[in-house]
Amino acid sequence: MTTEHIHLMAKWLQDPVVLAFYEGRDNPFDEEKVRRVFLEEKDIAIPCIVSYHGQPIGYIQYYEVNKEHQKEYSYDSPAGKVFGMDQFIGETSYWNKGIGTKMVATMVGFLQKELGAERIILDPQVENRRAVAVYEKCGFQQIKLLPKHEWHEGVKRDCWLMEWRAE
Repeated sequence: MTTEHIHLMAKWLQDPVVLAFYEGRDNPFDEEKVRRVFLEEKDIAIPCIVSYHGQPIGYIQYYEVNKEHQKEYSYDSPAGKVFGMDQFIGETSYWNKGIGTKMVATMVGFLQKELGAERIILDPQVENRRAVAVYEKCGFQQIKLLPKHEWHEGVKRDCWLMEWRAE
């Protein structure tokens, strides 16, 4: 992701349909907030724009899970590399076409082959059944309920800790 993508991210993160699943409808992003959160407040996450047939359609980020992050999840990882990832398709006309599954599977392959990931974790909201189904198609398993884990639209929501393991 670069500064040229700020307008796209702001467009996506002002769409109530997208925000219902990512960030919350009560938390829209203008261009300044996108710049600050995704480009200036760089933490451990690597932000990426997802393209499909040359068209930017969404966002994905990945990060190596550090010890503090593992404690947040009460997750005891084995020795080796554990990564986390978050994503959304911002162009809603691309929803329900199998593209999310391809996007997640591609990132899993990249993390495993290029960065040596032995495990990858996600924390979707329990109510986001479509996302959970995509992750299960890509080999993730629900390993722990995280009660009241994420603040979303004025309520603490339950999430699943989901894990993919290298064979």
